[in-house]
Amino acid sequence: MTEKAEVAEQARVEMEREAAKRAKDRARNARLDLNIAIFLFAILILVIILATYTKVGLEVVAPIAIFGLAMVWVAGWRKGKQLYQRFYEEELSRLQSEFKKTVKKTVEETIEEKVQKALRARWR
Repeated sequence: MTEKAEVAEQARVEMEREAAKRAKDRARNARLDLNIAIFLFAILILVIILATYTKVGLEVVAPIAIFGLAMVWVAGWRKGKQLYQRFYEEELSRLQSEFKKTVKKTVEETIEEKVQKALRARWR
């Protein structure tokens, strides 16, 4: 492989790694949304009502609470997985556009420098 190809491949790998890291952070922060929080509070209220105001025993209340918490965890996990995919695509496209702008700017500067050198040589 040529040196330029190796540098381009290394830049692509680094871009993907950075996009994955940013997407994972964003997805982790957005996993629990308002719907999941409301569901969690509904389970908590149900457990409190069953345990406090009725004669229902712990053997009924505990499975309801465990089931509710498991559902919240599954819903959060699924939402996090979906958000990760979306955020990964967004971050990757943003980083690729930034990379293209940087490369284009560098190429333009290089061409401009060559033109200036040629003009200086001609004026001498």
